[in-house]
Amino acid sequence: MARRRRMQRQAEEAEINITPMLDMVFILLIFFIVTTSFIHVEGINVARPSNNQQQKVVKESKIVLIQITNSGTININYGGSERSNVELDAVRPEVEKDLAGTPNAQVVVAASPGSKAGVLVRVIDQAKQAGAQKVSIASTQS
Repeated sequence: MARRRRMQRQAEEAEINITPMLDMVFILLIFFIVTTSFIHVEGINVARPSNNQQQKVVKESKIVLIQITNSGTININYGGSERSNVELDAVRPEVEKDLAGTPNAQVVVAASPGSKAGVLVRVIDQAKQAGAQKVSIASTQS
């Protein structure tokens, strides 16, 4: 009889209670679900115009064209004057100079397919800091 009681006690003591572990798993699950719903990724909104709009813009307004080549060279063209091999830090003063005469001129950044995205983003930032109201992105064929 004593032997049976001892066996029953050992069986009772050997049980593992997993309720706290399940509670922690559900709490972590709820935590991750709630935190992922608050993550907000910012980006650049790009509105692609149709062909008719592109032709209309070219005919009606002055355009500051900034070209980025595959090698990272930056060329600025405005009103027939072209400046080649412009440094990245010099883009802002050059665009400011071009926008001084025509403040509502549109800035078009034309990047080659092999150019680096970081250079493109920095050129767009420089143009916006220079006061450009409209900055568009284009792609060149090369």
